[in-house]
Amino acid sequence: MKRPSSVSIRVGIGVIVGAGIAAVDNFAFGGEVSPIVIVGMLLVFGAAVGMIWGGRAAVAAAIAWVWLPMAHVLKHLMRLPDTIHPNNYASLLKLGAFTFVVTAIGLGFGLAFRRLLGGHPTKNV
Repeated sequence: MKRPSSVSIRVGIGVIVGAGIAAVDNFAFGGEVSPIVIVGMLLVFGAAVGMIWGGRAAVAAAIAWVWLPMAHVLKHLMRLPDTIHPNNYASLLKLGAFTFVVTAIGLGFGLAFRRLLGGHPTKNV
């Protein structure tokens, strides 16, 4: 039996966590969850994978990040009600940029903490 590769595990975890964060954002409390909850989830996930996998965690962090703006773009394209106001492409682009920066900051904190604890620096593979 062939074991799953390290990349496929990171992709799978990114998909699961990203889908979970998008679900919380869109369905918890009727879609009215506080944005700070989502920011916290992205920061914690980015930091956690950065501490665990080092630079190789960028794959999981990017896949988890893309779920949030993608869910809002799909809702906009299908003309479904959304909590983003105004619900236009400029707002969605700002959401994507902001959540990307938040996820990258979390990943950076995780990488810094890993190095601080004496973890070996890893190459981005």
